[in-house]
Amino acid sequence: MTPRKPRIIAVTPEAGYTLRLEYNNGETRRYDVKPLLAFGPFRELRDNPALFNRVRPWLGTVQWPNEADICPDALYEESVAA
Repeated sequence: MTPRKPRIIAVTPEAGYTLRLEYNNGETRRYDVKPLLAFGPFRELRDNPALFNRVRPWLGTVQWPNEADICPDALYEESVAA
């Protein structure tokens, strides 16, 4: 059985469409959302920075008021240490 990856407990939006992610294992990482901004509900975040800044932790991942979210495993694997 593969161990489960850490889950997000806090998120802070930062300049340039990046997220500062705090994990339940004590790690802090950064994730670049820019590659997603051309797709689906993420386009709305690109066009409305105030909406992007309303990100919140949700069930171990992140979610925006327009219900855009990102797979928690992808967030961890594609983020870098802060």
